[in-house]
Amino acid sequence: MRSNWATLCAALAAGSLSGSTAAVTLEPIQDVAVRALPNAPDGYTPADAGCGNGRPAVRSAATLSQSEQLWLEGRRNKTTDAMKDFFRRNKIAGFDALSYIEDNANNATALPNVGVAVSGGGYRALMNGAGALKAFDNRTENSTSPGQLGGLLQSATYLSGLSGGGWLVGSLYLNNYTSVSGLQADEEGTVWEFAQSIFEGPTEKGLKIIDTASYYKDIFDAVEGKKKAGFDVTITDYWGRALSYQLINAPEGGPSYTWSSIALADNFKDGDMPLPILVADGRNPGELFVGGNATVFEFNPWEFGTFDPTVFGFMPIEFLGSKLEAGTLPRDEACVRGFDNAGYIMGTSSSLFNQFLLQVDNVNIPGFIKDAFKSILESIGNDNNDIAAYEPNPFFHYSNESSPFANERALNLVDGGEDLQNIPLHPLIQPERHVDVIFAVDSSADTDASWPNGTALVATYQRSLNSSGISNGTAFPAIPDQNTFVNLGLNKKPTFFGCDSANMTGPSPLIVYIPNAPYVFWSNVSTFDPVYNNSERNAIIQNGYNVATMGNGTVDANWSTCVGCAVLSRSFERTETEVPEACKQCFDTYCWDGRLDSKTPPPYEPGIQLEPLQLPSMASGVLPSALTLAAAVGMTTMLMG
Repeated sequence: MRSNWATLCAALAAGSLSGSTAAVTLEPIQDVAVRALPNAPDGYTPADAGCGNGRPAVRSAATLSQSEQLWLEGRRNKTTDAMKDFFRRNKIAGFDALSYIEDNANNATALPNVGVAVSGGGYRALMNGAGALKAFDNRTENSTSPGQLGGLLQSATYLSGLSGGGWLVGSLYLNNYTSVSGLQADEEGTVWEFAQSIFEGPTEKGLKIIDTASYYKDIFDAVEGKKKAGFDVTITDYWGRALSYQLINAPEGGPSYTWSSIALADNFKDGDMPLPILVADGRNPGELFVGGNATVFEFNPWEFGTFDPTVFGFMPIEFLGSKLEAGTLPRDEACVRGFDNAGYIMGTSSSLFNQFLLQVDNVNIPGFIKDAFKSILESIGNDNNDIAAYEPNPFFHYSNESSPFANERALNLVDGGEDLQNIPLHPLIQPERHVDVIFAVDSSADTDASWPNGTALVATYQRSLNSSGISNGTAFPAIPDQNTFVNLGLNKKPTFFGCDSANMTGPSPLIVYIPNAPYVFWSNVSTFDPVYNNSERNAIIQNGYNVATMGNGTVDANWSTCVGCAVLSRSFERTETEVPEACKQCFDTYCWDGRLDSKTPPPYEPGIQLEPLQLPSMASGVLPSALTLAAAVGMTTMLMG
């Protein structure tokens, strides 16, 4: 493993590409806030540590954790205040929404419970999703102007991310819940510097003073430390370490920053931000393909586990790496901390390596390079290194009758979108969380031109109907087929699903589907593009802002009102409040009416909706990382003979 990685690192460094660094300033510069607290005992290497107040154990998923329940009490107070502010600015004709929130302020079960889910899709998903969160964030300049959506993020209880969307969520929280504007600011120390490829390493800026050679050496040394400590390592360890350099504003990518460190930050403990959740899929023993019946695992700041009936359990995430057996830690085993490295968890949610193996025949690269690439990936896959290995398996001999992982020493996890549920809705549709509305930002590359066509929603809906019981009774709104999405234009404008809860099999949130579409920039960049100069980065983020706001209300001046109606919809039902006429009109406009048009559509080629942004020349361009990787593999093959 060592020689292959060292050679590949050298080849990648030699073959990596970077785009132009010309910048266009679309937002005022903001400082990145102080970072979250690191809490790993020995950098990237997991190590024995004290158990604290009690030894870790697996609990049943029948309820939310005590930590989440206590946190919710404080967070709900904050979201109530944020909703008052939101509805003070966003009026609903003929209805006093502000007074409605105030009148129900002492009854948390009556008030709306909001979630936001950001899909996967590499850097495209990070940037398009960032534009949406920027629109929802009242810290963004002008986001609280009439018709804008600033404050929706502050009103949300949950924020979930997957793959590239998980990078976005992780980067925000691991930099102390800073703003998107702060992460993209064009100044010394800016975190999101994507003009320098992840395969080349960061430039000398701010706290990240490093060259390419030492970048790869530091990555290798960090992973080697984990390996020498007796833990299995896979490609995801290297991938996660590399991601950290681009996403965490700390020396050497913050090797001591863990996912559990988020829970240590005072502003998180005080409920000043939504609960961040990342998603990954379990890969069943002996399988390469991940299907719709995969166990979906979540990472939150307190716990790791799943609501799925296969395992139906959670364990304290801080003690990942401890040798639990049958749900408890034997007395002769030490408590391990530091395994939940933040980069490793973000990397786990984006472990696409076995998908590269499955899809390499469809990548447009020269045949001889493709063969070399495939050969190396097959070798990696045969050694089970194409996944994220959670060894020791925290659910070893737990749920023996139902878990495919109960007898496995290692729990193998992969990208959370491999089961086609590329929007991380799973944690937010669990009945225990009582989420009323989910703003689902979809940056998926479902079509040939890398636009979404509703596949992620279809997959979650089909899973809810699964007769094998994997859905565990979780309800989800009816969703049409992908052809209908394209033929009826449901994939190029926001659409509400689940408006009539009476037609559903159980409690389920209203889904506000917000698909990526060209408003001011062609944001359908390839999932495999690793390099973006600041102009391109800012333009894709700005387009995402326009997607979420429907062109700042220029496409539909009533959009912000309709967002408010979506937020209140389930609350209206619980309080038996008559739906305002303005909201009825919104639901007539945006709710899917049940129509189907399943004939094969022509190639989906949407036109740009507003005046396009004018960027400096892109002659220096961006090449797909598949080409960069393929060139690297070709070089590796030659170097290895």
